[in-house]
Amino acid sequence: MAKLDPYNRKADYSYCLGLFPCITLMQTRPEKALRLLTHPAGRGNEGVEKLAALCQAHGVRREEAERVLRRESKKDNCFAAIAFEKYTDALDMEKNHAVLCQISDGGNLGTALRSLLGFGIRDVAVIRPCVDVFDPHVLRSSMGAFFKMRVAVFENFAEYREKCGQRALYPFMLDGAITLPEAVARKQEPYSLIFGNEATGLPPEFAKIGQSVFIPQSREIDSLNLGVSVSIGAYAFTNGGKSNG
Repeated sequence: MAKLDPYNRKADYSYCLGLFPCITLMQTRPEKALRLLTHPAGRGNEGVEKLAALCQAHGVRREEAERVLRRESKKDNCFAAIAFEKYTDALDMEKNHAVLCQISDGGNLGTALRSLLGFGIRDVAVIRPCVDVFDPHVLRSSMGAFFKMRVAVFENFAEYREKCGQRALYPFMLDGAITLPEAVARKQEPYSLIFGNEATGLPPEFAKIGQSVFIPQSREIDSLNLGVSVSIGAYAFTNGGKSNG
């Protein structure tokens, strides 16, 4: 690997930006790390040196790359990044899933992934068309959660449904048939919690897929942010239950 080009979704590598996400990458998928990039201003920084030690233990080369860090992070205070090889994950079909359909904003996707991991759901299907899951903004927004999860991209929901096995499906819709508390009271496992695009939600045909659910809310707002909806739904379904592991 020679010159590091600006991030391109067609490239076979991406950038993990920031100390905490990079440390998570090295703790979970060190075999994917290609190169550690550090900022001259980070010399002697405790976090940078901890990350450098992890990289050295796995034979990952370190180099100062202030220009690359500024270009990829759009900031002057990003002290470290790791260029890493993209990879493909397979979902564990015995576990509970989240399905994120046609998500268009990287920050929303990253935030949703972090919340899902926090509530014990590690298997996530992302349905195209969607934001690039390896976009550095997605990875940074997830605060490294991405690397602890199994994230798989599917061309459409039909492909996911064909491969996901027998499971309960819970599409979250503004006009869902039952409330979230009712759905939780009747939940069956394994299940898939299904969420739609930030602006349009799930198409009407999802009302006929599994058991549609709505999150009760006041009439003062028209809808909840995607990350908020995912957090509420995941917490409700997993609270008091076993972690997916």
